[in-house]
Amino acid sequence: MRILNAAQMREADRHTIEDIGIPSLVLMENAGRQVVAAIEAAYEGRLDGRVAVLCGRGNNGGDGFVVARTLVQRGIDTGVFVIGSVADVRGDARLNLDILGRLGVTVVEIGDEQTWELHFSEISQCTLIVDAIFGTGLKAALGGMLETVVADVNASGIPIVSIDLPSGMSADTPHLIGDCVDASMTVTLAAPKLPLVLPPGETQAGDVVIADIGIPSEVIDGLEGPHIELLTPEQVRDLVEPRAPDSHKGDFGRVTIVAGSLGKTGAAHLAAMGALRSGAGLVTVATPSSCLPIIASMAPELMTAPLPESREGSVTPAGIEAVLELRHDVIACGPGLGRDPGVGAFVRALLERSSSPVVLDADAITVLADDPAGLVGREDRDVIITPHSGEMARLIGASVDEVQVNRIDVAGEFATTHRVYVVLKGHRTIIATPEGHIFINPTGNAGMATGGTGDVLTGMIAAWLAQLLDAEAACRLAVFLHGAAGDLAEAEEGQVAMTATDLVAQLGAALNHLTGRDKDSSG
Repeated sequence: MRILNAAQMREADRHTIEDIGIPSLVLMENAGRQVVAAIEAAYEGRLDGRVAVLCGRGNNGGDGFVVARTLVQRGIDTGVFVIGSVADVRGDARLNLDILGRLGVTVVEIGDEQTWELHFSEISQCTLIVDAIFGTGLKAALGGMLETVVADVNASGIPIVSIDLPSGMSADTPHLIGDCVDASMTVTLAAPKLPLVLPPGETQAGDVVIADIGIPSEVIDGLEGPHIELLTPEQVRDLVEPRAPDSHKGDFGRVTIVAGSLGKTGAAHLAAMGALRSGAGLVTVATPSSCLPIIASMAPELMTAPLPESREGSVTPAGIEAVLELRHDVIACGPGLGRDPGVGAFVRALLERSSSPVVLDADAITVLADDPAGLVGREDRDVIITPHSGEMARLIGASVDEVQVNRIDVAGEFATTHRVYVVLKGHRTIIATPEGHIFINPTGNAGMATGGTGDVLTGMIAAWLAQLLDAEAACRLAVFLHGAAGDLAEAEEGQVAMTATDLVAQLGAALNHLTGRDKDSSG
Protein backbone atom coordinates (compact mmCIF):
# COMPACT_ATOMS: atom_id res chain seq x y z
CA MET A 1 0.00 0.00 0.00
CA ARG A 2 1.65 3.18 -1.21
CA ILE A 3 2.33 6.03 1.22
CA LEU A 4 1.85 9.50 -0.29
CA ASN A 5 3.30 12.91 0.45
CA ALA A 6 1.37 16.17 0.00
CA ALA A 7 2.38 16.74 -3.62
CA GLN A 8 1.52 13.15 -4.58
CA MET A 9 -1.88 13.43 -2.89
CA ARG A 10 -2.61 16.64 -4.80
CA GLU A 11 -1.62 14.98 -8.06
CA ALA A 12 -3.78 11.94 -7.30
CA ASP A 13 -6.74 14.27 -6.74
CA ARG A 14 -6.01 16.25 -9.90
CA HIS A 15 -5.60 13.19 -12.11
CA THR A 16 -8.77 11.59 -10.76
CA ILE A 17 -10.81 14.77 -11.27
CA GLU A 18 -9.41 16.05 -14.57
CA ASP A 19 -8.31 12.90 -16.39
CA ILE A 20 -10.54 10.17 -14.98
CA GLY A 21 -13.55 12.44 -14.72
CA ILE A 22 -14.70 11.80 -11.15
CA PRO A 23 -15.91 15.19 -9.87
CA SER A 24 -14.18 16.60 -6.82
CA LEU A 25 -17.58 16.99 -5.18
CA VAL A 26 -18.03 13.22 -5.42
CA LEU A 27 -14.64 12.62 -3.79
CA MET A 28 -15.57 15.00 -0.96
CA GLU A 29 -18.91 13.26 -0.46
CA ASN A 30 -17.21 9.86 -0.39
CA ALA A 31 -14.65 11.12 2.12
CA GLY A 32 -17.26 12.46 4.52
CA ARG A 33 -19.36 9.34 4.38
CA GLN A 34 -16.35 7.09 4.94
CA VAL A 35 -15.41 9.13 8.00
CA VAL A 36 -18.93 8.71 9.39
CA ALA A 37 -18.76 4.96 8.78
CA ALA A 38 -15.48 4.80 10.72
CA ILE A 39 -16.97 6.86 13.55
CA GLU A 40 -20.01 4.60 13.78
CA ALA A 41 -17.81 1.52 13.91
CA ALA A 42 -15.49 2.86 16.62
CA TYR A 43 -17.59 5.31 18.65
CA GLU A 44 -21.19 4.21 18.36
CA GLY A 45 -21.73 4.66 22.10
CA ARG A 46 -20.65 8.30 21.94
CA LEU A 47 -23.16 9.22 19.24
CA ASP A 48 -25.91 9.37 21.86
CA GLY A 49 -24.40 12.66 22.99
CA ARG A 50 -23.40 15.70 20.95
CA VAL A 51 -20.71 15.68 18.26
CA ALA A 52 -18.66 18.80 17.55
CA VAL A 53 -17.31 19.13 14.00
CA LEU A 54 -14.47 21.68 13.72
CA CYS A 55 -13.97 22.73 10.11
CA GLY A 56 -11.31 24.73 8.35
CA ARG A 57 -11.78 26.88 5.27
CA GLY A 58 -10.39 24.42 2.70
CA ASN A 59 -11.25 20.98 1.38
CA ASN A 60 -10.60 19.32 4.73
CA GLY A 61 -13.30 21.57 6.12
CA GLY A 62 -15.49 20.55 3.21
CA ASP A 63 -15.08 16.91 4.24
CA GLY A 64 -16.13 18.01 7.72
CA PHE A 65 -19.28 19.68 6.38
CA VAL A 66 -20.24 16.39 4.70
CA VAL A 67 -19.61 14.57 7.98
CA ALA A 68 -21.82 17.05 9.83
CA ARG A 69 -24.65 16.77 7.29
CA THR A 70 -24.51 12.97 7.34
CA LEU A 71 -24.60 12.89 11.14
CA VAL A 72 -27.53 15.32 11.26
CA GLN A 73 -29.48 13.30 8.70
CA ARG A 74 -28.99 10.24 10.89
CA GLY A 75 -30.52 12.01 13.85
CA ILE A 76 -27.28 12.69 15.71
CA ASP A 77 -27.00 15.96 17.64
CA THR A 78 -24.21 17.82 15.84
CA GLY A 79 -22.57 21.21 16.30
CA VAL A 80 -20.65 22.72 13.36
CA PHE A 81 -17.89 25.29 13.91
CA VAL A 82 -15.86 27.05 11.20
CA ILE A 83 -12.39 27.94 12.51
CA GLY A 84 -11.83 31.16 10.57
CA SER A 85 -13.96 33.36 8.37
CA VAL A 86 -16.98 31.77 6.68
CA ALA A 87 -16.49 34.22 3.81
CA ASP A 88 -13.15 32.55 3.00
CA VAL A 89 -14.71 29.14 2.38
CA ARG A 90 -14.62 28.47 -1.37
CA GLY A 91 -15.26 25.81 -4.00
CA ASP A 92 -16.74 22.45 -3.10
CA ALA A 93 -16.33 23.20 0.59
CA ARG A 94 -18.59 26.24 0.11
CA LEU A 95 -21.20 24.16 -1.68
CA ASN A 96 -21.37 21.75 1.24
CA LEU A 97 -21.43 24.61 3.73
CA ASP A 98 -24.39 26.16 1.88
CA ILE A 99 -26.20 22.81 1.90
CA LEU A 100 -25.97 22.79 5.69
CA GLY A 101 -27.56 26.22 5.75
CA ARG A 102 -30.42 25.16 3.53
CA LEU A 103 -31.01 22.18 5.81
CA GLY A 104 -31.36 24.56 8.74
CA VAL A 105 -28.11 23.49 10.44
CA THR A 106 -26.52 26.31 12.43
CA VAL A 107 -22.87 26.90 11.60
CA VAL A 108 -20.87 28.89 14.16
CA GLU A 109 -18.09 31.14 12.85
CA ILE A 110 -15.04 31.35 15.12
CA GLY A 111 -12.81 34.16 13.93
CA ASP A 112 -10.85 35.04 17.06
CA GLU A 113 -9.76 33.66 20.41
CA GLN A 114 -12.54 35.40 22.31
CA THR A 115 -15.18 33.72 20.18
CA TRP A 116 -13.38 30.41 20.60
CA GLU A 117 -13.34 30.78 24.38
CA LEU A 118 -17.05 31.58 24.30
CA HIS A 119 -17.96 28.46 22.36
CA PHE A 120 -15.38 26.07 23.76
CA SER A 121 -17.46 25.66 26.91
CA GLU A 122 -20.13 24.22 24.61
CA ILE A 123 -17.65 22.04 22.71
CA SER A 124 -16.18 20.72 25.96
CA GLN A 125 -19.55 19.19 26.82
CA CYS A 126 -19.63 17.11 23.62
CA THR A 127 -18.95 13.37 23.58
CA LEU A 128 -16.91 13.38 20.36
CA ILE A 129 -14.92 15.94 18.36
CA VAL A 130 -14.28 15.71 14.62
CA ASP A 131 -11.12 17.54 13.51
CA ALA A 132 -11.54 18.79 9.93
CA ILE A 133 -9.41 21.93 10.22
CA PHE A 134 -6.34 21.10 8.13
CA GLY A 135 -5.50 18.16 5.85
CA THR A 136 -2.37 17.33 3.87
CA GLY A 137 -1.63 20.84 2.63
CA LEU A 138 -0.16 22.29 5.82
CA LYS A 139 3.50 23.34 5.53
CA ALA A 140 4.13 25.61 8.53
CA ALA A 141 3.48 25.34 12.24
CA LEU A 142 0.16 26.55 13.58
CA GLY A 143 0.06 29.90 15.33
CA GLY A 144 -2.27 32.32 17.03
CA MET A 145 -5.82 31.18 17.65
CA LEU A 146 -5.16 27.79 16.03
CA GLU A 147 -2.59 26.96 18.71
CA THR A 148 -5.23 27.69 21.34
CA VAL A 149 -7.81 25.54 19.54
CA VAL A 150 -5.42 22.58 19.38
CA ALA A 151 -4.32 22.95 22.99
CA ASP A 152 -7.89 23.15 24.25
CA VAL A 153 -9.26 20.16 22.33
CA ASN A 154 -6.24 18.09 23.34
CA ALA A 155 -6.77 18.97 26.99
CA SER A 156 -10.51 18.29 26.86
CA GLY A 157 -10.18 14.52 27.26
CA ILE A 158 -12.82 14.04 24.56
CA PRO A 159 -12.01 11.49 21.82
CA ILE A 160 -10.97 13.27 18.61
CA VAL A 161 -11.41 11.86 15.10
CA SER A 162 -9.16 13.62 12.58
CA ILE A 163 -9.83 13.66 8.85
CA ASP A 164 -6.81 12.76 6.68
CA LEU A 165 -4.23 14.07 9.20
CA PRO A 166 -4.42 15.46 12.72
CA SER A 167 -4.47 19.22 12.20
CA GLY A 168 -0.99 20.64 12.65
CA MET A 169 0.85 17.76 10.97
CA SER A 170 2.70 17.93 7.67
CA ALA A 171 2.19 15.06 5.23
CA ASP A 172 5.81 15.38 4.11
CA THR A 173 7.56 14.32 7.30
CA PRO A 174 6.95 12.02 10.26
CA HIS A 175 8.38 14.75 12.51
CA LEU A 176 6.06 17.24 14.12
CA ILE A 177 6.42 20.72 12.68
CA GLY A 178 4.63 22.25 15.68
CA ASP A 179 1.63 21.66 17.89
CA CYS A 180 -0.94 19.28 16.46
CA VAL A 181 -4.16 17.56 17.39
CA ASP A 182 -3.70 14.43 19.51
CA ALA A 183 -6.22 12.23 17.71
CA SER A 184 -7.86 9.10 19.03
CA MET A 185 -8.46 7.99 15.45
CA THR A 186 -7.39 9.33 12.06
CA VAL A 187 -9.40 8.49 8.96
CA THR A 188 -6.89 9.14 6.19
CA LEU A 189 -8.11 9.47 2.63
CA ALA A 190 -7.08 7.22 -0.28
CA ALA A 191 -3.66 6.27 1.10
CA PRO A 192 -1.61 6.50 4.30
CA LYS A 193 0.80 9.38 4.89
CA LEU A 194 4.24 9.23 6.51
CA PRO A 195 3.40 10.82 9.89
CA LEU A 196 0.62 8.27 10.39
CA VAL A 197 2.94 5.27 10.20
CA LEU A 198 6.29 6.48 11.58
CA PRO A 199 7.30 7.98 14.93
CA PRO A 200 6.93 10.50 16.35
CA GLY A 201 3.92 11.48 14.26
CA GLU A 202 2.17 8.16 14.65
CA THR A 203 1.83 8.74 18.39
CA GLN A 204 -0.52 11.65 17.63
CA ALA A 205 -2.63 9.80 15.07
CA GLY A 206 -4.36 7.19 17.23
CA ASP A 207 -5.94 4.31 15.33
CA VAL A 208 -5.51 4.82 11.60
CA VAL A 209 -8.29 3.95 9.15
CA ILE A 210 -7.58 4.17 5.42
CA ALA A 211 -10.70 5.30 3.57
CA ASP A 212 -11.37 4.49 -0.09
CA ILE A 213 -12.84 7.69 -1.53
CA GLY A 214 -12.87 6.63 -5.18
CA ILE A 215 -9.34 7.45 -6.37
CA PRO A 216 -8.40 4.47 -8.58
CA SER A 217 -5.48 2.37 -7.39
CA GLU A 218 -3.91 2.76 -10.84
CA VAL A 219 -3.67 6.49 -10.25
CA ILE A 220 -1.91 6.02 -6.92
CA ASP A 221 0.45 3.35 -8.26
CA GLY A 222 1.42 5.52 -11.23
CA LEU A 223 2.39 8.63 -9.28
CA GLU A 224 5.90 9.99 -9.73
CA GLY A 225 8.12 10.82 -6.80
CA PRO A 226 9.20 8.80 -3.75
CA HIS A 227 8.00 5.21 -3.86
CA ILE A 228 7.27 4.31 -0.25
CA GLU A 229 4.94 1.47 0.65
CA LEU A 230 3.37 0.16 3.83
CA LEU A 231 3.61 -3.63 4.03
CA THR A 232 0.22 -5.32 4.27
CA PRO A 233 -0.88 -8.96 4.62
CA GLU A 234 -2.36 -8.80 1.12
CA GLN A 235 0.95 -7.65 -0.31
CA VAL A 236 3.01 -10.53 1.09
CA ARG A 237 0.45 -13.35 1.30
CA ASP A 238 0.78 -14.42 -2.32
CA LEU A 239 4.54 -14.90 -1.90
CA VAL A 240 3.83 -18.11 0.04
CA GLU A 241 2.84 -20.87 -2.36
CA PRO A 242 1.44 -24.27 -1.33
CA ARG A 243 3.96 -27.07 -1.44
CA ALA A 244 3.53 -29.81 -3.99
CA PRO A 245 2.77 -33.26 -2.54
CA ASP A 246 5.95 -34.70 -4.06
CA SER A 247 8.24 -31.98 -2.68
CA HIS A 248 11.64 -32.83 -1.22
CA LYS A 249 14.04 -30.84 0.91
CA GLY A 250 16.12 -29.79 -2.06
CA ASP A 251 13.17 -27.84 -3.44
CA PHE A 252 13.25 -25.33 -0.61
CA GLY A 253 16.80 -24.13 -0.61
CA ARG A 254 20.06 -24.74 1.18
CA VAL A 255 21.17 -22.08 3.63
CA THR A 256 24.62 -21.78 5.16
CA ILE A 257 24.82 -19.63 8.27
CA VAL A 258 28.29 -18.45 9.30
CA ALA A 259 27.83 -17.51 12.93
CA GLY A 260 28.94 -17.97 16.49
CA SER A 261 32.09 -17.52 18.53
CA LEU A 262 33.21 -18.36 22.04
CA GLY A 263 30.37 -17.29 24.34
CA LYS A 264 28.00 -16.38 21.47
CA THR A 265 26.72 -19.71 20.22
CA GLY A 266 23.14 -18.75 21.02
CA ALA A 267 23.12 -16.20 18.19
CA ALA A 268 24.05 -18.90 15.69
CA HIS A 269 21.33 -21.19 17.03
CA LEU A 270 18.63 -18.51 16.82
CA ALA A 271 19.56 -17.56 13.25
CA ALA A 272 19.49 -21.22 12.26
CA MET A 273 16.10 -21.77 13.88
CA GLY A 274 14.76 -18.70 12.08
CA ALA A 275 15.83 -20.31 8.82
CA LEU A 276 14.39 -23.73 9.68
CA ARG A 277 11.08 -22.32 10.88
CA SER A 278 10.87 -20.29 7.66
CA GLY A 279 10.94 -23.40 5.53
CA ALA A 280 14.52 -23.78 4.33
CA GLY A 281 15.08 -27.36 3.20
CA LEU A 282 18.59 -27.68 4.63
CA VAL A 283 20.40 -25.44 7.09
CA THR A 284 24.11 -25.70 7.85
CA VAL A 285 25.80 -23.69 10.59
CA ALA A 286 29.46 -23.05 9.81
CA THR A 287 31.09 -22.06 13.10
CA PRO A 288 34.45 -22.12 14.91
CA SER A 289 35.41 -25.69 15.77
CA SER A 290 35.09 -25.26 19.52
CA CYS A 291 31.52 -23.93 19.10
CA LEU A 292 30.33 -26.77 16.89
CA PRO A 293 29.43 -29.33 19.62
CA ILE A 294 27.40 -26.75 21.50
CA ILE A 295 25.40 -25.66 18.45
CA ALA A 296 24.93 -29.22 17.22
CA SER A 297 23.43 -30.20 20.56
CA MET A 298 20.84 -27.41 20.39
CA ALA A 299 18.83 -28.69 17.44
CA PRO A 300 19.13 -32.10 15.76
CA GLU A 301 17.69 -30.69 12.52
CA LEU A 302 20.81 -28.60 11.92
CA MET A 303 23.87 -29.62 9.99
CA THR A 304 27.18 -28.14 11.12
CA ALA A 305 30.59 -27.46 9.62
CA PRO A 306 33.75 -26.68 11.66
CA LEU A 307 35.84 -23.65 10.78
CA PRO A 308 39.39 -22.72 11.78
CA GLU A 309 39.37 -20.39 14.74
CA SER A 310 41.51 -17.79 16.43
CA ARG A 311 42.81 -18.10 19.98
CA GLU A 312 39.78 -15.98 20.99
CA GLY A 313 37.38 -18.52 19.47
CA SER A 314 36.36 -16.54 16.34
CA VAL A 315 36.45 -17.35 12.66
CA THR A 316 39.58 -16.54 10.67
CA PRO A 317 40.19 -15.84 6.95
CA ALA A 318 41.49 -19.39 6.65
CA GLY A 319 37.91 -20.61 6.93
CA ILE A 320 36.68 -18.98 3.73
CA GLU A 321 37.49 -21.99 1.55
CA ALA A 322 35.54 -24.34 3.80
CA VAL A 323 32.49 -22.09 3.61
CA LEU A 324 32.61 -21.64 -0.15
CA GLU A 325 32.90 -25.40 -0.64
CA LEU A 326 29.65 -26.03 1.21
CA ARG A 327 26.61 -26.56 -0.99
CA HIS A 328 24.25 -23.62 -0.54
CA ASP A 329 21.88 -21.23 -2.28
CA VAL A 330 22.29 -18.42 0.25
CA ILE A 331 24.91 -17.52 2.85
CA ALA A 332 23.97 -15.63 6.00
CA CYS A 333 26.86 -14.27 8.02
CA GLY A 334 27.30 -12.33 11.22
CA PRO A 335 25.29 -13.37 14.30
CA GLY A 336 27.66 -13.81 17.22
CA LEU A 337 30.85 -13.77 15.10
CA GLY A 338 32.67 -11.31 17.36
CA ARG A 339 34.84 -8.43 16.19
CA ASP A 340 38.36 -9.84 16.07
CA PRO A 341 40.50 -8.49 13.19
CA GLY A 342 40.26 -11.87 11.47
CA VAL A 343 36.48 -11.60 11.33
CA GLY A 344 36.70 -8.47 9.21
CA ALA A 345 39.09 -10.14 6.79
CA PHE A 346 36.81 -13.18 6.60
CA VAL A 347 33.72 -11.07 5.80
CA ARG A 348 35.54 -9.07 3.11
CA ALA A 349 36.77 -12.27 1.49
CA LEU A 350 33.25 -13.66 1.56
CA LEU A 351 31.88 -10.58 -0.21
CA GLU A 352 34.62 -10.72 -2.82
CA ARG A 353 34.43 -14.42 -3.60
CA SER A 354 30.91 -15.67 -2.96
CA SER A 355 28.75 -16.18 -6.04
CA SER A 356 25.71 -16.88 -3.85
CA PRO A 357 23.51 -14.15 -2.33
CA VAL A 358 24.80 -12.95 1.03
CA VAL A 359 22.86 -11.75 4.06
CA LEU A 360 24.97 -9.78 6.54
CA ASP A 361 24.00 -8.98 10.11
CA ALA A 362 25.42 -7.86 13.42
CA ASP A 363 29.20 -8.28 13.71
CA ALA A 364 29.59 -8.88 9.96
CA ILE A 365 28.32 -5.33 9.43
CA THR A 366 30.25 -3.73 12.29
CA VAL A 367 33.62 -5.12 11.17
CA LEU A 368 33.13 -3.38 7.81
CA ALA A 369 32.53 0.03 9.38
CA ASP A 370 36.13 1.17 8.83
CA ASP A 371 35.90 0.48 5.09
CA PRO A 372 32.28 0.16 3.87
CA ALA A 373 33.31 0.71 0.24
CA GLY A 374 33.66 -3.05 -0.22
CA LEU A 375 30.07 -3.58 0.86
CA VAL A 376 28.47 -3.58 -2.58
CA GLY A 377 26.07 -5.73 -4.52
CA ARG A 378 26.68 -7.06 -8.01
CA GLU A 379 24.37 -7.75 -10.92
CA ASP A 380 24.97 -11.47 -10.51
CA ARG A 381 24.73 -11.56 -6.70
CA ASP A 382 22.50 -9.78 -4.19
CA VAL A 383 23.67 -8.52 -0.82
CA ILE A 384 21.26 -7.85 2.04
CA ILE A 385 22.31 -6.11 5.24
CA THR A 386 20.16 -6.08 8.38
CA PRO A 387 21.57 -3.44 10.76
CA HIS A 388 19.93 -1.91 13.78
CA SER A 389 20.39 1.84 14.20
CA GLY A 390 23.69 1.49 16.09
CA GLU A 391 25.23 -0.73 13.42
CA MET A 392 23.94 1.57 10.68
CA ALA A 393 25.43 4.56 12.48
CA ARG A 394 28.84 2.91 12.65
CA LEU A 395 28.62 1.95 8.99
CA ILE A 396 27.98 5.51 7.76
CA GLY A 397 29.99 7.36 10.39
CA ALA A 398 27.02 9.05 12.02
CA SER A 399 25.43 9.11 15.45
CA VAL A 400 22.56 6.86 16.41
CA ASP A 401 20.34 9.93 16.84
CA GLU A 402 21.16 11.06 13.30
CA VAL A 403 20.08 7.68 11.98
CA GLN A 404 16.95 7.55 14.09
CA VAL A 405 15.60 10.92 12.97
CA ASN A 406 16.20 10.19 9.30
CA ARG A 407 15.77 6.44 8.91
CA ILE A 408 14.16 6.43 5.48
CA ASP A 409 16.77 8.68 3.87
CA VAL A 410 19.68 6.88 5.57
CA ALA A 411 18.52 3.43 4.50
CA GLY A 412 17.52 4.58 1.03
CA GLU A 413 20.75 6.40 0.27
CA PHE A 414 22.94 3.51 1.42
CA ALA A 415 20.88 1.00 -0.57
CA THR A 416 21.09 2.92 -3.83
CA THR A 417 24.74 4.00 -3.57
CA HIS A 418 26.01 0.56 -2.52
CA ARG A 419 23.50 -1.45 -4.61
CA VAL A 420 22.45 -3.52 -1.60
CA TYR A 421 19.18 -4.23 0.17
CA VAL A 422 19.01 -2.55 3.57
CA VAL A 423 16.74 -3.86 6.32
CA LEU A 424 17.04 -1.14 8.98
CA LYS A 425 15.62 -2.82 12.07
CA GLY A 426 13.68 -1.16 14.83
CA HIS A 427 10.20 0.15 15.47
CA ARG A 428 8.68 0.22 11.97
CA THR A 429 11.52 -1.63 10.27
CA ILE A 430 12.54 -0.01 6.98
CA ILE A 431 13.39 -2.00 3.84
CA ALA A 432 15.29 -0.10 1.14
CA THR A 433 16.13 -1.54 -2.27
CA PRO A 434 18.92 -0.69 -4.75
CA GLU A 435 16.21 0.63 -7.11
CA GLY A 436 15.11 3.22 -4.56
CA HIS A 437 11.93 1.58 -3.29
CA ILE A 438 11.13 1.87 0.42
CA PHE A 439 8.89 -0.43 2.46
CA ILE A 440 7.72 0.22 6.03
CA ASN A 441 6.67 -2.71 8.19
CA PRO A 442 3.72 -2.20 10.57
CA THR A 443 4.04 -5.46 12.53
CA GLY A 444 5.99 -6.02 15.75
CA ASN A 445 6.12 -4.48 19.21
CA ALA A 446 8.48 -3.27 21.93
CA GLY A 447 8.75 -6.74 23.44
CA MET A 448 11.02 -7.63 20.52
CA ALA A 449 13.67 -5.27 21.91
CA THR A 450 15.55 -8.19 23.42
CA GLY A 451 18.71 -10.08 22.50
CA GLY A 452 18.45 -12.56 19.66
CA THR A 453 15.37 -11.36 17.76
CA GLY A 454 17.55 -9.80 15.07
CA ASP A 455 19.46 -13.07 14.69
CA VAL A 456 16.16 -14.83 14.03
CA LEU A 457 15.35 -12.33 11.29
CA THR A 458 18.69 -12.96 9.60
CA GLY A 459 17.91 -16.65 9.29
CA MET A 460 14.39 -15.92 8.10
CA ILE A 461 15.54 -13.63 5.31
CA ALA A 462 18.11 -16.17 4.16
CA ALA A 463 15.52 -18.98 4.14
CA TRP A 464 12.94 -17.04 2.14
CA LEU A 465 15.60 -15.83 -0.27
CA ALA A 466 16.62 -19.45 -0.86
CA GLN A 467 12.99 -20.32 -1.65
CA LEU A 468 11.78 -17.24 -3.54
CA LEU A 469 15.05 -16.33 -5.30
CA ASP A 470 13.96 -12.68 -5.05
CA ALA A 471 15.77 -10.49 -2.53
CA GLU A 472 13.10 -7.80 -2.28
CA ALA A 473 10.30 -10.35 -1.83
CA ALA A 474 12.32 -12.28 0.74
CA CYS A 475 12.92 -9.14 2.79
CA ARG A 476 9.27 -8.08 2.66
CA LEU A 477 7.91 -11.49 3.66
CA ALA A 478 10.50 -12.22 6.35
CA VAL A 479 10.23 -8.80 7.99
CA PHE A 480 6.41 -8.91 8.04
CA LEU A 481 6.30 -12.45 9.47
CA HIS A 482 9.03 -11.65 12.00
CA GLY A 483 6.94 -8.81 13.42
CA ALA A 484 3.74 -10.84 13.24
CA ALA A 485 5.35 -13.65 15.22
CA GLY A 486 6.49 -11.08 17.76
CA ASP A 487 2.92 -9.86 18.10
CA LEU A 488 1.71 -13.41 18.72
CA ALA A 489 4.49 -13.92 21.28
CA GLU A 490 3.45 -10.71 23.01
CA ALA A 491 -0.10 -12.03 23.30
CA GLU A 492 1.21 -15.17 24.99
CA GLU A 493 4.03 -13.82 27.15
CA GLY A 494 3.64 -10.05 27.34
CA GLN A 495 6.28 -7.58 26.22
CA VAL A 496 8.47 -7.73 29.31
CA ALA A 497 8.85 -11.51 29.48
CA MET A 498 9.14 -12.17 25.75
CA THR A 499 12.34 -13.80 24.46
CA ALA A 500 13.67 -14.51 20.99
CA THR A 501 12.89 -18.19 21.55
CA ASP A 502 9.25 -17.24 22.13
CA LEU A 503 9.27 -15.47 18.78
CA VAL A 504 10.70 -18.52 17.01
CA ALA A 505 7.96 -20.67 18.54
CA GLN A 506 5.32 -18.41 16.92
CA LEU A 507 6.71 -18.38 13.38
CA GLY A 508 4.53 -21.26 12.25
CA ALA A 509 1.41 -19.67 13.72
CA ALA A 510 2.25 -16.34 12.07
CA LEU A 511 2.63 -18.03 8.70
CA ASN A 512 -0.62 -19.96 9.12
CA HIS A 513 -2.44 -16.78 10.10
CA LEU A 514 -1.06 -14.93 7.07
CA THR A 515 -2.08 -17.63 4.60
CA GLY A 516 -5.40 -18.41 6.27
CA ARG A 517 -4.49 -21.96 7.18
CA ASP A 518 -5.44 -21.33 10.81
CA LYS A 519 -9.00 -20.61 9.66
CA ASP A 520 -9.05 -23.68 7.42
CA SER A 521 -8.04 -25.96 10.28
CA SER A 522 -10.55 -24.47 12.71
CA GLY A 523 -13.43 -24.87 10.29
